[in-house]
Amino acid sequence: MNRKNVTILLILVAIFAFAVVALVYPLFGRKDLRLGLDLKGGVYLEYQVQFPESTSASDQSSLMERALEVIRTRIDKFGVTEPIVQAVGNERISVQLPGFTDIAQAKSLVEQTGFLEFREVEVNSAGNPVTLNDYLNMTDLAFINQQESGTRIFGEESKAPTAILEKNQDGNLVFVDGNGNTIDAETLKKGTTTLPSWIPARGNDGMQLTGALLSKATGELSTQTTGSQAVVAIAWNTEGTTIFDQVASRLFLRPANSIQRSLGIFLDRELISAPEILQSQYEGTAQISGNFTLKSAQTLANLLSSGSLPIPIEKPAIYEEVVSATLGANFVNMSVEAGIIALILIMLFMIVYYRISGVMASLALLFYGAVVLAVFKLVPVTLSLAGIGGFVLSLGMAVDANILNFERMKEEIRLGKPLGSAIDYGFKRAWLAIRDSNITTIIACVILYWIGNTVVSGEAVKGFALTLAIGILVSMFSALVVTRNFLNLFIGTKTGEHTSWFSTWSGRK
Repeated sequence: MNRKNVTILLILVAIFAFAVVALVYPLFGRKDLRLGLDLKGGVYLEYQVQFPESTSASDQSSLMERALEVIRTRIDKFGVTEPIVQAVGNERISVQLPGFTDIAQAKSLVEQTGFLEFREVEVNSAGNPVTLNDYLNMTDLAFINQQESGTRIFGEESKAPTAILEKNQDGNLVFVDGNGNTIDAETLKKGTTTLPSWIPARGNDGMQLTGALLSKATGELSTQTTGSQAVVAIAWNTEGTTIFDQVASRLFLRPANSIQRSLGIFLDRELISAPEILQSQYEGTAQISGNFTLKSAQTLANLLSSGSLPIPIEKPAIYEEVVSATLGANFVNMSVEAGIIALILIMLFMIVYYRISGVMASLALLFYGAVVLAVFKLVPVTLSLAGIGGFVLSLGMAVDANILNFERMKEEIRLGKPLGSAIDYGFKRAWLAIRDSNITTIIACVILYWIGNTVVSGEAVKGFALTLAIGILVSMFSALVVTRNFLNLFIGTKTGEHTSWFSTWSGRK
């Protein structure tokens, strides 16, 4: 063996050892292979997002990334093991929650991750609250706050909004419900019409007070009151401190113990709390009090501190599915058995047909399998049943690359060339066919991944494409570098002089 072969062999041994260690022991926080919902069981949800009008493509991308991060943060706080939150196309978000079996609980967890905003009661020139009845009759428009062009929300605490007044695509004012469905004014007149009009709370510069300006929120027992009253303590960032004090100073001038003095906290346009402003300046900190238990206060604090979505999501989910964990366990067992059987049969065929070359190819296959599975674990790649299918298919393609190399070697051996020349010319001549076939397959994988990223519940397609592409890339390295280096070990040895041992039976001299 020359120094180059020894160096490459040591590198390959080190890579193989690292792959085995990565598979056996936790590394970089990864304990096990990440299994998809069809193998592990859980809940799959997919939501449509709503971008504001005239949002540019770059802004949409930025808003989507922020929304994904907020949802991941929220779910992590609830202790879900390795949730998968990702964009589907440009306007949808998919959420996979392994281990969840209660879809209602899962939807509640995700859908609470909504758009958090703060609103105040709209008042007329006399300082009285504007109500839904005023907007239903609208005989005199003097009551409308002309400086506010945003939506008006009419609703009760902890209930879906009764009505939302907004502009439709034609620029006309219409009443809609929480899901965006139009409501007839005559229908609204039959219900409660004394609900106040909540408009966005804004600072002096027009900036709305939203959850994005919060820096911290915690649920705790108040030290400012007697007894053990649970409250939510909040802290604002620098910009939020300024805007909140501007809003508070304005609301504090309104009559005490009145709805006009309340600051409404809205999550996905639903009023979740309406604490009264008790002082004109808070200097960055405040407490939200109400009929809280410590648990409910901590839950609200969790909703606030995780941040708000920069874009609202439509409810209900456009797609939802619960996958049985028992069925998934059976799939895992069958997939492992199928993979082992396939590997053994392939190795037996290679050894019997290609002799010593087949033994080296079999060792390279073991290297290939360990490295690919280690990559799947460390990236991590979510393995679904379709993904395992892609891995097994790439295993066959790894063997196919070796077969092309060995067939070209056989031709060189038939011409009477020594082992070193047969390996060198054989691998060079096979490279073009291996390159072209693998590139076309990778192109197909890219197309499949793109298709899976644009259709509802396309995770199986994406998983197949991703595992196949990774497998192909590693298989090319395995066939062209690992197998060749193993064969080079025999150059110049007594065994290497028997070139027929490195070819098929029909390829003997």
